[in-house]
Amino acid sequence: MMKYLQRFIEQNSTEQLLTALALAVGAFIILYLARALLTRKLAQWAQRSSTQWDDLLADVIGATHNLMLAGISLLIGLHNLTLPTKLEQIISHGFTLILISQVGFWGHRAIRGWRTLQIRRSQESENGAAAMNYGVIAFLGEMALWIVLVLMILDNLGVNITTLVASLGIGGIAVALAVQNILGDLFASLSIALDKPFVAGDFIIIDTAMGTVKQVGLKTTRIQSLTGEELILSNADLLKSRIRNMKRMEERRIVFQIGLVFGTSPEKLRKANEIIADTVRSQPNVRLDRAHFKAIGASSLDFEVVYFVLSPDYAQYMDTQQEINLTLIERLAAEGIEFAFPTQTLHIAKAEK
Repeated sequence: MMKYLQRFIEQNSTEQLLTALALAVGAFIILYLARALLTRKLAQWAQRSSTQWDDLLADVIGATHNLMLAGISLLIGLHNLTLPTKLEQIISHGFTLILISQVGFWGHRAIRGWRTLQIRRSQESENGAAAMNYGVIAFLGEMALWIVLVLMILDNLGVNITTLVASLGIGGIAVALAVQNILGDLFASLSIALDKPFVAGDFIIIDTAMGTVKQVGLKTTRIQSLTGEELILSNADLLKSRIRNMKRMEERRIVFQIGLVFGTSPEKLRKANEIIADTVRSQPNVRLDRAHFKAIGASSLDFEVVYFVLSPDYAQYMDTQQEINLTLIERLAAEGIEFAFPTQTLHIAKAEK
């Protein structure tokens, strides 16, 4: 190394070396001040804006290491100098290592900032389980980032990483096969955290199970059922099921039928249809879709009614349906219209003598 430095000094005049030193020092000062100014301006802009992504950008730029600034300054200073081939290669490899390390610092700060941002949002929505999932995602992201960067550094240093990558691949497959069920639930948990088919507090229905989501963990999801017990479902199995998220319902569609007795006159049937439609329309927060004399059934004249409750609240739907039922009983009775009930009429023919 010393002979390359000696040759470097011999190939360049003292004036050239002093000029290069001045350029390098000047470039470092300019880059240092530019980083400080840009970081401060971004921080001021972030305080005035409502989004938090500009805070993350300012934080990432602030993670630019002085070693990176020194490496760029050195390249600027050496630009017009004559360098021995070997020394030029050493400097090139050294700057590449600095650049790779700086990418790691930027990525590390970006992932940590993203995790902090998501955890803050989860805490504001009182979703602690999601905060834990974001921590796991950040950990896996950082681990993947540094594995890739370390492999790039080894490759830049001349190490043959092909065998190492192959070994890691075989080892990874063996580990994955050994813990495939745990990994399946883990990645299902990450899918739930990212895709958000439901969050804690949502009322969901899975096949025959239903209840309120209490916690989404790394392996299982806990649901408080309507009957009081806690249901614990595997995350992987949960995502394979058809999930109905009732909390995200904007309005509730209701279909109900009533039957009137045979012998009701056509005039009273038309009157009954008007009463049914008017009764539903008169309810608050309700939109009538249709009301029809649907069919002549086996033991009744059937009407079908479809309406929407403009709220997902189940108690409000039951209150509305109760008021509709009571009002229909009162108004139909006042018109002399009777409700049907299942009956059969048996006709017995007399045998001829």
